[in-house]
Amino acid sequence: MNAAPQGTRTAGGLAGHLDGFVRAVREAGIPVGISQAVDAAEILTVVDLLDREQLRHGLAAVLLQRAAQRPTYDVLFDLWWPLSDRPASGDGAGDGATEGPESTLDVPDDAALAEMMRAELLRLLQDGDPEELRRFARDAVDQLGPGQPTPSGQSYFSYRVLRALSPDTLVAQLLAGLLGDADRGGLAEQVARQTVRDRLAAFRAAVEAEVRRRTAAEKGRDRVAKNAVRPLADQVDFLRAQAADLAELRRAVTPLARRLAVRLSARRRMGREGRLDFRKTVRASLATGGVPVVTHHRPRKVHKPELVVLCDVSGSVAGFSHFTLMLTQALREHFTGVRAFAFVDSTDEVTRFFAPGVDVADAIARIGREAQVVAFDGHSDYGNSFDVFADRYASAVGPKTSLLVLGDGRTNYRQPGVPVLAGLVSKARSAHWLNPEPRRLWGSGDSAADRYGEVIDMVECRNAAQLTDFVTTL
Repeated sequence: MNAAPQGTRTAGGLAGHLDGFVRAVREAGIPVGISQAVDAAEILTVVDLLDREQLRHGLAAVLLQRAAQRPTYDVLFDLWWPLSDRPASGDGAGDGATEGPESTLDVPDDAALAEMMRAELLRLLQDGDPEELRRFARDAVDQLGPGQPTPSGQSYFSYRVLRALSPDTLVAQLLAGLLGDADRGGLAEQVARQTVRDRLAAFRAAVEAEVRRRTAAEKGRDRVAKNAVRPLADQVDFLRAQAADLAELRRAVTPLARRLAVRLSARRRMGREGRLDFRKTVRASLATGGVPVVTHHRPRKVHKPELVVLCDVSGSVAGFSHFTLMLTQALREHFTGVRAFAFVDSTDEVTRFFAPGVDVADAIARIGREAQVVAFDGHSDYGNSFDVFADRYASAVGPKTSLLVLGDGRTNYRQPGVPVLAGLVSKARSAHWLNPEPRRLWGSGDSAADRYGEVIDMVECRNAAQLTDFVTTL
């Protein structure tokens, strides 16, 4: 299938099309520098533009830095370099995507059509040819995907296709076809099951890509791109994170902690030399005619900082607290002492749940069951939580301590406990508050974030990218 967009065969037109694609990739949160954009243009001169998959992999090789960026990239590639002979236009005008070859299926009614296509899908899944599966997905969307026409045009829906074909119900037949006479329960079955899962996932992805292509032809490619692309893991809003997002964030914690460890180690090495020792420097300069060729410095004790984390674990900030506690666990080896405290309307130390080798997800689940973080009604009460912390754990904060408060600062209109927090901040070496709400909402409703910001460094931290930036500069 021709990958080069029709109407952009000239060098200038093709370059402009590539520029729009690179800009969309950058707007989706994938960093693309000028040198990478130049390399992408070079790719167009060395790959076969008629081979769509070769073009996909070639551009990915120069534009992407991490495997986690690939799903976002693939969605955008399918919009800018669609399977059809002509791509959807940026403004949804009449030069959009063509519908491709007409379907050869000719059946009398919807039920017979679905049954026939279901049998064909089973055959294609058994064969495993990805190109044939993509062509079949186009046919399936054309035949089974249309909804009710509207004045704005025809709409297509992937759920209509998947509901009609029910591909997940073909697993048993696919396994039987792949295994043949092989024994069940062994390695052969495990391999076969994984193969079936991969092929079903590829078919669902092909259906969704075809629906996006047709929607882009009607409503415009740029508009579809904004709605179709999921945020990258480090850009997912903590307050809106779903279970799948948290799983992806867990995978991001270890490399994030590793990068932070490198930076922390480098800064500790750079800070090993203390102030200039003037006397030793002058004495040494006598050997060089009074010229201080070599300088001497007083030795400086370099210590790993102590970290105290005070984290709101109420339901309103669950995704945020889960991720920050996971990062706290990963950073423990870089601090002499890490103590973690959780609160809702009371405070309890939860360091015991983060022993070495313990799965962080299990530790967080135990906090919800066993920690004494609820004293009254289970609604956030920052004032009482600060009072309990100052009464029971005041010795945890000292001149070597970095205090980190995590929460949205919404008090349910209860006493915020600002003076107590100010006392803790005055005892600590440094103190920062990470707030997962946008800065524009601080002080609105029951938020006391603006008042807390008067006594502690209040930082907006809505996603992992902002958290990385903050800890890097800490």
